[in-house]
Amino acid sequence: MTEHLPKAAAGPRSIALIGPQGAGKSTLFEALLAAAGSPAKRQAETRARAGGAEARLGHCSFLNERWSIIDCPGSVEFSYETEAALMAVDLAVVVCEPATERVSNLPLLLKTLEERGLPHLIFINKIDTLAGSFHDAIAALQAHSARPLLPRQLPIRAGDAVIGYVDVVTERAFRYGEQQKVEPIELPPQMRETEKEALTGLTETLADQDDELMEKLLDDVTPTPDELYQHLRKDQAKGSIVEVLIGSASRGQGVWRLWKALRHDVPEAFETAERRGVPSGDQPAVQIFKTVQAGKLSYGRVWRGPLRDGATLDSVRIGGIHRFAGTESVRASEAGAGELVALGRLDGVATGAFLGAVAPEAFPEPPSPVYELAITTTDRKDDVKLSAALHKLVQDDPSLSVEHRIETGETVLRGQGEIHLNSAIERLSSAYNVQVAASAPKIAYKETIRHAVSQHGRVKRQTGGHGQFADVKLEIEPRPRGSGFLFTDKIVGGSVPRNYIPAVREAAEEAMQKGPLGYPVVDVGVTLVDGGFHAVDSSDMAFRSATRAAIAEGLAKAEPVLLEPVDHVTVSVPNAFTAAAQRLLSGRRGQIMGYSEKPGWPGWDDVEALAPAAELHDLIMDLRSDTMGLGAFRRRFDHLSEARR
Repeated sequence: MTEHLPKAAAGPRSIALIGPQGAGKSTLFEALLAAAGSPAKRQAETRARAGGAEARLGHCSFLNERWSIIDCPGSVEFSYETEAALMAVDLAVVVCEPATERVSNLPLLLKTLEERGLPHLIFINKIDTLAGSFHDAIAALQAHSARPLLPRQLPIRAGDAVIGYVDVVTERAFRYGEQQKVEPIELPPQMRETEKEALTGLTETLADQDDELMEKLLDDVTPTPDELYQHLRKDQAKGSIVEVLIGSASRGQGVWRLWKALRHDVPEAFETAERRGVPSGDQPAVQIFKTVQAGKLSYGRVWRGPLRDGATLDSVRIGGIHRFAGTESVRASEAGAGELVALGRLDGVATGAFLGAVAPEAFPEPPSPVYELAITTTDRKDDVKLSAALHKLVQDDPSLSVEHRIETGETVLRGQGEIHLNSAIERLSSAYNVQVAASAPKIAYKETIRHAVSQHGRVKRQTGGHGQFADVKLEIEPRPRGSGFLFTDKIVGGSVPRNYIPAVREAAEEAMQKGPLGYPVVDVGVTLVDGGFHAVDSSDMAFRSATRAAIAEGLAKAEPVLLEPVDHVTVSVPNAFTAAAQRLLSGRRGQIMGYSEKPGWPGWDDVEALAPAAELHDLIMDLRSDTMGLGAFRRRFDHLSEARR
C-alpha cells in the first residue's frame, strides 16, 4: 500500500519511546527496528530487566534516512533516565494502551513533555485489546493533555476484534494483514459519519493554529490532503498539537504507518537545535545524556558536527564513537549533527555535560530521594572499593545519592524506590565486584530529660604517691527543644581552680554522647556550682572522671525521655487522591497541616504533614499503590519530638 504523503526530511533524526510500564515500548522498539531492516538482538538479561531499568539506544535506516531510537524505562523509579533522554531527541512517542483505566498513568509524562516544549505524538498500542469506545479512550487521554489530540486513524472493528483502520486525512480504509502489511478496503458504511466527524474535528483544530486555514473554512473551502499534511507537519513540529496513531506492535500492526508519520512529522535536527537555543558554530558540540561506569561509555547527542573520533572538546578527548546496528555496537569514525551515539572513555564527564559549547539550558535536576537503604560490604576488605564504586554510580545516575551518617555510622544509598536501589546494588556487584548487604537505615533517636536535678560527683583514690581527687557539684536541667547543650560556670571563691574548669566542660559535653537510654543527649544544661580540689592529687583526669560520674547518675534521675526525628513531608498527588494521601499519612502517625493546589499543576494538590521519620521508610510504596503510581513526596527534618511508646 502506498499513501500520497509530502516529501520527507532527510537528515539524521531521533525519537524516544516513553510510556507506562507494560505499555509495550520495548516491543514497539524492536518492531520499528525490524521494519527498518535492523532487528534488535534479544538478550535474556535485557528482557528480564525489572520494568526496564535502563534506556536502550538503537540505530537504523528507514527509506534511506538515518534514525536513532531510545527505548526508555517504563517504571516511575527510572523516570530521571527518561527525562535525560528527552533532552536529546527531536520527538517523543508516548506509548500507551487503549484501556481508559490505564490512561491515568500518563499525566506525569505528558506534563514533562509540555514543560520541555518537546514535540510528541501518541501511539495507542495493543489496539487489538480495545474493549470500550475509541472515542472514550481519546477523551481520557485528552483529559491529561494540555495540547489538542488529533487522531490520525480510527479502528475498524468486526465484533470485538479490531481488523484495520481508517486514515482520517485520506478517508481511506485498510485491513491489517500479515508481516506488517495492510490492504485497502472499502470504507465501512457504518463508519462514514464517524470518519467525517473526525476529519472535521482535525481540520478545525488545525485551523485554530492558522488564520489562513481558518479563513478557508469560513469561506466553505475544503482543504486538500496535501494542505492538511503540511499543517500537521508544521504544528506537530512546533508542539502545538499531538497526533494519535494506533496499532499493535506485537502483531506488527500500525508499525509501518507509524514510521511514515515519523518520517514526515519529526522535526529535523536543525529545528530542534533552534528550539533548544543551541548556538551555531563551526566546532562540534555534544551533550551527554547517559553515562555508564563513570564515562567508560557515554551516550550523547551531537548538536554540531561532524564529531570525529579522537577529537578534543573542552580538553576532553573522544575515545571512540559507537552506533548500534539494531542494538549491536558498531565503531564509527564520525557522527553528524542530530545523531545520538555512544562515546568511549570520557572519564569524569557527568550526565548532562555539554562539550564544545555553553549549555543553552539547564539539564533537569534529579528528583528528591524517596527511598533509602543502609549498605555495608559483605567483606570488610572491600570498604575502599565501595566508596569509589558509589561515587561512580552517582556519576552515572544522578537520581541516586549517597549519605554518610555520622550519628548512626551508616552509609545510606538513596533513590527513587526499591527497584531502583536494588538495580544499583546489582550494578555494584556486576560492574565493580563489590557485594553489599542492605537494610533499612537506623533512626537517629536522641534523648533528653524532663526534670532538673542537682548531682554531686567525687573521685578520691590513694594508691601510693600522687592520688586522684576531684569534687564537683552540678545542676543538670532540661533546656528548650532545639537549643542544644549549654555549660555554665558559676564557681566563686576558687572552690574549683580555673585551670580545671575546661576539663569539667569537656567531660560534660562528652557525657552527652550517650545517655541512660543509649542515645545522644540533647537540650540539656549543665552548671558547675561548687566543688573541691587537692593541691597535689587533683588533675584534669580526676575532674573529668568526677564530672562523667555525676552526669551519668544525674541523667538517670532526671526522668530521661526518648526523642524521635519528625520530618516535614509534602505529598504531591492528583486531587482525586488527596483524601487517600491524608489517610495514608494519618495512619503513619502524621499530623496533617493542610493541603493546597500544587503550583503550576492544575488538578494536583500538595498535602503538608509532620510525620515521624520512623514511619517514612516505605511510604513511597504505599503512596504509589494508593495513587496508581502518580504520588510523590519530599521530606526535610523539622524537629525532635518525644517518641510515643
